[in-house]
Amino acid sequence: MAFRSWKRLLLLGRQNTFAKAWRSRRGVPSLHWKRCCHWSAGKPLDPEVKAFLEENTEVTSSGHLTPEIRLRLLTPRCKFWKEKPDLWPYGDPFWAIYWPGGQALSRYILDNPRVVKGRSVLDLGSGCGATAIAAVMSGASQVLANDIDPIAGMAMILNCELNHLNPFPITIKNIINSEAGNWDLIVLGDMFYDEQLADGLHHWLKKCIRIQQTEVLIGDPGRHQFLSHSIRSQLHKVVEYSLPEYTRQENNGLTTSTVWSYQPSNSLENC
Repeated sequence: MAFRSWKRLLLLGRQNTFAKAWRSRRGVPSLHWKRCCHWSAGKPLDPEVKAFLEENTEVTSSGHLTPEIRLRLLTPRCKFWKEKPDLWPYGDPFWAIYWPGGQALSRYILDNPRVVKGRSVLDLGSGCGATAIAAVMSGASQVLANDIDPIAGMAMILNCELNHLNPFPITIKNIINSEAGNWDLIVLGDMFYDEQLADGLHHWLKKCIRIQQTEVLIGDPGRHQFLSHSIRSQLHKVVEYSLPEYTRQENNGLTTSTVWSYQPSNSLENC
């Protein structure tokens, strides 16, 4: 299937264009996104884009770790599951897959609301917004979702509506390497698929911990690029989940996903 092909590229770490966008300080969207670049939370969604997303995704709460959360995703019943990826008009829809690391983070937050209750949370690389939604459901005092794809931002608004939540703020700029924000908790899933991006994340997250004493939780199903990176030695396993069969099939047979606490030993040193 066509979308399995590009998913496989990402899982194997060969999806370079998306990684380059994250590595860029500006994270400038591609030309086909230009008309959506100035969208922000609180403003009406572009009706044409909204209609396209509603027509070409399926509302589902099955096949993943958080049946409490309803999401618009690409599934085998969607037309574009079999179409060529380049026919999708808004850039690769990575947000339309509920990746295993995000599933693990969302499940952990829903099961342990104390982790976010009354705290400010940044969901980095939010994608479909499931982890941000889980944080809102679990009582976070403030949630900011971040993704460089403006279409992901629109999809997050639709997913908030599906779950009867007021939309949380969303930023679509690349905030990696920016000033450390004053967040109690940063969560990120499935972001360690490219070595240079992983290096940038490692440095920026250490800065956030050093300056703001931010707590960091990372979700990942054990991809090679993650386990072989130097950050791995500074992670402490929090919980490991067995993935549902559907998620296993759509992720090259990955069977588990883990939440890690990032605790760099030199967080008090200059980075």
